[in-house]
Amino acid sequence: MKNTMYKLLATIALIGFFSLSSIAQPPPPDNHGESENQPAPIGSGIAILLSLGAAYGAKKVFDARKKI
Repeated sequence: MKNTMYKLLATIALIGFFSLSSIAQPPPPDNHGESENQPAPIGSGIAILLSLGAAYGAKKVFDARKKI
């Protein structure tokens, strides 16, 4: 039983390792950004996630104080 579990775990680890290495993205084209590499605009998404997290945390604190 123990030997079978080790073989199963090793097989799952190998499959996971090879599947992770196969989902890599290709490099960007040569004329990417024309004169320089331009960063991706991720600022608004981060702001939305942070505000939603703060609102959720405030609700949890409010509910905990109301319970006391």
